[in-house]
Amino acid sequence: MLNRRFLGAFALGASLLASVPATARDYLQCVPFARAESGVEIRGNAKTWWAQAAGEYDRGQEPRKGAVMAFAGTRGMPLGHVAVVKKIISDREILIDHANWSPIHGRRGQIERNVRVLDVSDKGDWSLVRVWYAPIGDLGLRANPVQGFIYADGDAKPDHRFSGGEPAWAQNDWKPGNGLDLVIASLR
Repeated sequence: MLNRRFLGAFALGASLLASVPATARDYLQCVPFARAESGVEIRGNAKTWWAQAAGEYDRGQEPRKGAVMAFAGTRGMPLGHVAVVKKIISDREILIDHANWSPIHGRRGQIERNVRVLDVSDKGDWSLVRVWYAPIGDLGLRANPVQGFIYADGDAKPDHRFSGGEPAWAQNDWKPGNGLDLVIASLR
């Protein structure tokens, strides 16, 4: 009888843990980072942000400081990606801040700031870009499709949760589970 109760309690606990996406338990994702840095209040996988922004936020094909760059989902990046534009360098180059792009020191979920992005689209419309990839110390080898840019409205106030030093999951001593409550809370 005791074993059945124990197994039941164990199964319940395991199912609760399984309800949190496995990737969210282990490292910082791009979505909560972009939401906190930009003030754009959209939830769900990055590939859905562009469609979700329709009617809620202004959208366009021009990078602007503070805008969220919405990457399309691809075979190599099925959930898409989001990043925040930090600086316009030229009509074909920008700097972004984002999370969970390059594994740094063998760890995923890292925050990268002032990352170089080049527009490599034929028309110069920011529909296809190459992004700096830390492991090779250069722009990534693949071109990534971009849906466009989501512009935070004038009322949105970024909380800059990640600007005053690195969060727990980006520090060298981070281990899965440290700060889990913060990660889970940021996904809601």
